[in-house]
Amino acid sequence: KIDYSLPEKTFASTYDFLIISPDAWVSELSLLKEHKESKGIRTIVVGLNEVYAHPSARKGRDDAEKVKYFIKNAIEEWGIKYVMLVGGRQGGIFNERWLMPVRYTNLDDRSGWETGYLSDLYFADIYKYENGSIAFEDWDSNGNGIYAEWKGMKKDKLDLVPDVYVGRLACKNKMELRDVINKIIEYENNAKGKDWFNKMIVVGGDSWPNPSDPYYEGEEENKAALAYMKDFEAIKLWTSLGTLTGPQDVINAINGGAGFLFFDGHGNPMNWATHPPHSEEWIDGLGLRDMNKLENKGMYPVCVVGGCHNSQFNVSIVNLFKIWNIKEWYSYIYKGETAYECWGWKIVRIKDGGAIASLGYTGLDYFAIGNEDGDDLPDCIQYYSGFLNVNFFKEYASGEDIIGVIHANTLISYINTHNVMKDEFHCKTVQEWVLLGDPTLKIGGY
Repeated sequence: KIDYSLPEKTFASTYDFLIISPDAWVSELSLLKEHKESKGIRTIVVGLNEVYAHPSARKGRDDAEKVKYFIKNAIEEWGIKYVMLVGGRQGGIFNERWLMPVRYTNLDDRSGWETGYLSDLYFADIYKYENGSIAFEDWDSNGNGIYAEWKGMKKDKLDLVPDVYVGRLACKNKMELRDVINKIIEYENNAKGKDWFNKMIVVGGDSWPNPSDPYYEGEEENKAALAYMKDFEAIKLWTSLGTLTGPQDVINAINGGAGFLFFDGHGNPMNWATHPPHSEEWIDGLGLRDMNKLENKGMYPVCVVGGCHNSQFNVSIVNLFKIWNIKEWYSYIYKGETAYECWGWKIVRIKDGGAIASLGYTGLDYFAIGNEDGDDLPDCIQYYSGFLNVNFFKEYASGEDIIGVIHANTLISYINTHNVMKDEFHCKTVQEWVLLGDPTLKIGGY
């Protein structure tokens, strides 16, 4: 973490936790505010209209930048450490409509799949050093109005280091918000000391089923994570063991309760799947429809998911109506972008089931294969998404139990290990890893 010497604060350490919400939902968050303050977390809930009207936000060129300027002011005036953005996408056919602003990057990874993706890291990376002084990090270093640009020689120089701990509840309506708030309160009040919490479910297979590759990448990441979680009972759903044969295996395991749930394989906004060893056959693990069978009330795991687009929270059923461009319309369907919600959000918002929070990727999830660096470790656990997935558990095992801190520390570890501004795949990996949940959540409860 970069230790910036911030300007002297007028109201130092007034609040710990800032929740920004649509105005119509502010009253719904009073119960969560009361709960957090009972745990010693000083909390303030602010509606978007108040954000936009604040003098600090008027510098913003669009709504996302206005929110970011407000967060900067909240750090300097109130001593805020945690920020939760409340609200997801609410339709929009010609233009997306958002209950809470988002930032899209403009990084072209030359995949032909996407030239940008959602990044909530934008709202956490508030400061940068500029000419030896601390400055606001706008993710537009060349000043051309294209944020987080990386296309050929056009490239913004970005700091990327989180300065606050940010999470998002990508709710589409008040009912979802109420359900998630109730789950958070139930979890933090009751999880501590429960036997179910001491289980860790890992789900994986052979992500790159090439006969010349000796590693089953998903299972290797699972193994590396379990090596840090020595006090947890491991429930291994692996294609190599025959314990992962389809969604029912995953449903049964989750319904038995667990503290952690770690998938690593392939995904889209609607599904997660993997391969048996050295086989192109697909084995489904868990899809949106399967989640309706989750009945693990009160026994909610923290879910880490490795897979492309599982946490792409801009999907919407209204994409089905964009039929004026047939090629683009087929693309929405093929990519799974016509779902009501994405995998990473649904598993969190399910009432009386699912996960308490999820961490996943809003765009293509890159993973390494083989052992190209010639050390004793498979590359899949040292680079790209594998590094983040595994090191999340390393951070937890080191003694940190606040999920937003673990998320940020893992990103910082990646940035300190890999030169993220020299390789667009490294840069994309840190930008797209999103926490869908409460950043102040105490894993295992109080």
